[in-house]
Amino acid sequence: MAAARFTAAQVLEQIFLSQSNDDSEPEEESEEDVSSEEEKEKGEAEEADTAGPETDEGQKDSEGCDLRLDTSDEEVDDEEYNDDDDEEVDDEEYNDDDDDDEDDDEIIENVQRLEQIELEDEEEEKEEEEDKTFISKDGKIKWSSAAFRNGEEARNVPLSPLSAQGPTEYAAAQAVDFESTFRMFVTPAVERIVLENTNLEGSRKLGSAWKGMDEVDLRAYLGLLILSGVYRSRGEAVASLWDAESGRAIFRATMSLKLFHAYSKLLRFDDRQTRPARRATDKLAAVREVWDAWVERLPSLYDPGPNVTVDEQLVPFRGRCSFRQYMPSKPAKYGLKFWVACDAKSSYAWKMQLYTGKPGGGGGGGGGGGGEKRASEKKQGQRVVLDVTEGLAGPRNVTCDNFFTSYELGQRLLRRELTMLGTVRKNKPELPPALLSVKGRSAFSSAFAFTPSTVLVSYVPKKNKNVILMSTLHSAATAADDVLLVDAGRRDKKPFAVLDYNATKGGVDNLDKVIGTYSCRRKTARWPVAVFHNVLDVSCYNAFVVWREAHPDWMPGNRSKRRVFLEQLGKALVTPLIRRRRHPPRGEASASLVRTLQKGVRDTRAGPPPAPCPALPDSGQQQQQQEQQEQQEQQEQQQQQQQQQQQQQQQQQQQQALTADLVWGEDGDDEGDGGEHDGLGSAASDRAQKGKRKRCQICPRARDRKTNNVCHRCERYICHRHLLFCCSDCAPRS
Repeated sequence: MAAARFTAAQVLEQIFLSQSNDDSEPEEESEEDVSSEEEKEKGEAEEADTAGPETDEGQKDSEGCDLRLDTSDEEVDDEEYNDDDDEEVDDEEYNDDDDDDEDDDEIIENVQRLEQIELEDEEEEKEEEEDKTFISKDGKIKWSSAAFRNGEEARNVPLSPLSAQGPTEYAAAQAVDFESTFRMFVTPAVERIVLENTNLEGSRKLGSAWKGMDEVDLRAYLGLLILSGVYRSRGEAVASLWDAESGRAIFRATMSLKLFHAYSKLLRFDDRQTRPARRATDKLAAVREVWDAWVERLPSLYDPGPNVTVDEQLVPFRGRCSFRQYMPSKPAKYGLKFWVACDAKSSYAWKMQLYTGKPGGGGGGGGGGGGEKRASEKKQGQRVVLDVTEGLAGPRNVTCDNFFTSYELGQRLLRRELTMLGTVRKNKPELPPALLSVKGRSAFSSAFAFTPSTVLVSYVPKKNKNVILMSTLHSAATAADDVLLVDAGRRDKKPFAVLDYNATKGGVDNLDKVIGTYSCRRKTARWPVAVFHNVLDVSCYNAFVVWREAHPDWMPGNRSKRRVFLEQLGKALVTPLIRRRRHPPRGEASASLVRTLQKGVRDTRAGPPPAPCPALPDSGQQQQQQEQQEQQEQQEQQQQQQQQQQQQQQQQQQQQALTADLVWGEDGDDEGDGGEHDGLGSAASDRAQKGKRKRCQICPRARDRKTNNVCHRCERYICHRHLLFCCSDCAPRS
């Protein structure tokens, strides 16, 4: 059809050419006729002159009449007839001018009609191109290249402003200080489960030697884990944290290294004796109670914003576990996989699910054990998204990657008033093959396909490569105008679907990043402990998000506010145990910290309630208060150091005096060889008074214990471990 058509200009040119040919041909014929007639007349005249009367006579004889006269009359009549013809010709020439005008009008009308037909044909061609339909690979879905208009409006849910987002009313009311905000996540119910099972394990392992763990001990243990993450000592040996010189004073002030190791070793979350029966149907039997109690708490404390991200999180772990995952694209590569739904803006973990492997024996997703090969779960991505978004009220959008995105998932989320936006794998059966091809497409070009509820975008970021996105967020009804599909102001001409996906896809990745910065994870070979460490990390971050949004005026503009929050939280958790400590540690800094916190506080088992966080002052007032506190602390430390030096000097003098009195008597003489012993005693006392410190000569050299105590008999330097105190009656006499 298109090849046989002529343009209006071509038709007009053909018409003019045909008219010019028609006008030129009659003129040539008339000239030929006139010339032939003139030649004929001349020939007849010449014949008449030569023939003369013979011809006339011959005519008379034959016809009996004068043919010459008759001929002249006929010629006159012919001339008169010809004159009439000339008049008619003149009239025809006059009428031809009018006919030419009429013909021109007809030509113009025909040209206009042809142009109109041409435009209609072009519109039909465009409509045919726009109305192209693409059939999906499985033949179940028809995609259209044109957006649906008017009556074919999409069923998408508009993202109207949410009435409630951020901390719930209960969470905002409970967030009065750092510790109370944290304890909304690690609740007393979770603490009770951990305490019961840890004390049960301690009694089985240590018997009567186990002193028992209470709430103060558990919170102090968690506080030390949090502080170890604040100081970024995840890969550091635990012993170095308790070192007197290179360690942190607060660790030695809270508890001994031996007690910390005992708590870490005996930490349990279930009864180990009843675990085998429960593990037959539940792979998470070792942490099921704690996990369920904690996960149910997350959605009740925070309402996410209009965009929610669903993705996976890998917690590093290389120990023995039946559902340990290998993910080469992740930094850790080996670990435990969690499905997470979090707010795209704040990265608050709204709901989580621990992946336990392929379905089959072991419950909860199964995985591992038995050597039996199990089939992979079908539509796993769809099931995960529906699980972690259960209870999420619309209108909201769910952003996910190509592992989760599918056409069926988008339709099921629309029934919950939730939209979906995500990349799509190119082997999905619901995709039309026409959008997968990149042959002949230039860089930064986009192609679209529509159904009444879904938009499919094929974007070419660079030559010979395209990215497929599926969206129920970008309504097909509003996408009827191409301007709404592509941001023409950008150099790369990215569609709005691509821009929105890039803006909302990083919620879980950011959560993993911020947790890794100050993670409390310690090296362990038990996967339940690794799960509990992740619970602690996520709880700390969620508590920080709730505190920050409940108190927007707290430390505005400070980029390290999360570190300050975690440090103050850790100190608040360990303070009750430090206050009730009976014996101060040996390190000077740790002992000073204990005395500072115990000042004016009685020794009680439960300890005093934690002090609430101070009021939120202005930044200038806060700096002044910090400077004053630092000056006071420096003065107190100087006074304490002076007191300690004085006490040490007094103790040394008392020890020297007691040693001399106990060994040689009160007056220093003896009934036998008093003079000799007086000499020994005076020599030893002289060496001690010089203040020289040497290594203990009894201890192994590796101990390197320095002392200024000298034996009055052998004059060897001895440390306090080899110093014997006895009364004057029991002292040996020579």
